Amino acid sequence: MYIKIHEAYRTIVALADAELIGQTFSEGKRQIELRPYFFQGDKKSKEEIIEILKEMDKEDATFNIVGEKSIQAAIMAGIITKEGIIEIQGIPIALGLF
Repeated sequence: MYIKIHEAYRTIVALADAELIGQTFSEGKRQIELRPYFFQGDKKSKEEIIEILKEMDKEDATFNIVGEKSIQAAIMAGIITKEGIIEIQGIPIALGLF
């Protein structure tokens, strides 16, 4: 998994499964493009990702999470629930404030 933290008026955490970087997924009016400059940050283990997500949740960050492994890590970190997940072409995605 790759995680990248963007500092803006609010911290944005981009997390995606490594194999999805560079791909675009579309379904109906929904589309997500996993651009490397946004999603490809540091490659981390699931345990490291979980700790980072917990810390960023305390900072009132917004999250962009894409992919099975990334979604599972976010659920384990307690920042999202299954109800907050959408799918585009079978790829699980969670976007926004949680």
